[in-house]
Amino acid sequence: MGEFIRFQSAVPNRRGQFPGVFAMANGLRDEGLLSKADERWLQIANANATSTYTDPTTVATDCYNAELNPGARSWFKAASLQLLDMTAEYLNLLDRHGIPWMALRSDNPGRLVYEDAVQVVAVPHTYPEHWPFRPAR
Repeated sequence: MGEFIRFQSAVPNRRGQFPGVFAMANGLRDEGLLSKADERWLQIANANATSTYTDPTTVATDCYNAELNPGARSWFKAASLQLLDMTAEYLNLLDRHGIPWMALRSDNPGRLVYEDAVQVVAVPHTYPEHWPFRPAR
């Protein structure tokens, strides 16, 4: 399957979810916390990302549907170096604003509900369905 990387908040939001890197950057903008220069950079970076990469919801409209795919989240393919380079600039923005984030790596992020050349959307594994060990005796 290959290796996958996800950049997400280091702390959960009010709904207990861990937003991804783009949601966090856009959240800074939406809360009015960006300088004019950072706001302009984000506008250009988002436009570039939209024109370069597929929004999974335009192909698999229900990929993030909470009932069908609970907890679905995006992961980048580790071999997608151009996408990872672009994402580094978003991470720099978060760093400048003191927004804690973390990188997760996995060879199996869950049940895939969308895939293209650079990314997947996966529903995370659940307990007890995917827990491989028997209870202690």
